[in-house]
Amino acid sequence: MPSEAIDPAWINWIRVSPKYITVQLIGWAIFTVVALAVLSVPLALLLTGVWPDFPAWLAWLLSVGTLVARIWIGLLIPRQVRAIGYAERDEDLLIRRGLFFQRVMVVPYGRMQYVDVAVGPLERAFGLCSVKLHTASPQTNASIPGVPAAEGARLREQLSDRGQARLAGL
Repeated sequence: MPSEAIDPAWINWIRVSPKYITVQLIGWAIFTVVALAVLSVPLALLLTGVWPDFPAWLAWLLSVGTLVARIWIGLLIPRQVRAIGYAERDEDLLIRRGLFFQRVMVVPYGRMQYVDVAVGPLERAFGLCSVKLHTASPQTNASIPGVPAAEGARLREQLSDRGQARLAGL
């Protein structure tokens, strides 16, 4: 349940593309298969008799625990993606994310140094990109993943123009 501090009623959030759920699920599936393959090796060696001294409870815990944890993470992905959003205001950009631990980041246009648009192979296949905002502060991790490519190009130009206009006014 969003709080007023995180999700004020007067902010009109622009959500990321629903296609980003598929991108995240594909990445999740690849990581899950690799993690299960690696963490199930002790169980396979135990069951085949190659490593009979390995504790059976630990071998089963590694395999089943990994499977349960990865399924839980996979079930959360659609909600996590739907929680990502951004809002352009006159003086700054708001970026919202998080399901359990919610966060809203405010990036003033005058503090932006440059705007980076990145596209990975999965994002490219689905026509998406990630927009990253860089400021003078190295702690700023302002990024908007799962943006449609055309919207990413528009955001890059608009945010760069607004940043340049605010910077010129300093």
